[in-house]
Amino acid sequence: MSRGIDFKQKEVINVNTGKILGYVVDVQADFENGEIHSIIVAKTGKIFTSLNSKNNITIPWTSITVIGEDVILVNV
Repeated sequence: MSRGIDFKQKEVINVNTGKILGYVVDVQADFENGEIHSIIVAKTGKIFTSLNSKNNITIPWTSITVIGEDVILVNV
């Protein structure tokens, strides 16, 4: 399993539409057991938005299909 820090700044792409959703800015995890529950994505062009931005998208871990070196493909 990857560490949360490994996801930071990766581009996220929806495999259904080919659309770029944005960039990973944070992860939601259970620190007691080390499981990542979801990734927080800042919409395209908003790479430096705050973590509390209403423009962020929360994508559940179960929706991630591929984690590549530069991108994360999701099924949403």
